[in-house]
Amino acid sequence: MKLFLGSLPYLISENEITELCTQFGEVIEVKLIIDAYTGHSKGFAFIETPDRSQGHRVMENLNGFEYKNRKLVCNEAKPPVKRGLRRR
Repeated sequence: MKLFLGSLPYLISENEITELCTQFGEVIEVKLIIDAYTGHSKGFAFIETPDRSQGHRVMENLNGFEYKNRKLVCNEAKPPVKRGLRRR
């Protein structure tokens, strides 16, 4: 199951996110989204769990969880939207 984790502190690493999430369930992969220009976190990440039961456990525990003075948002990730070519 793929989860969206938002409202993260901007100075967080993938290792910190992994440690946070594994308190509540097994995590296969963490992908912290980084701004291409600044190299800093954009404040959200995607987490993959091995199955829906693990994903629901992580989601239920992290949604609304207070971490470093931020209230986290965690829900099921939506599939990516395919976009057409951009006009110049």
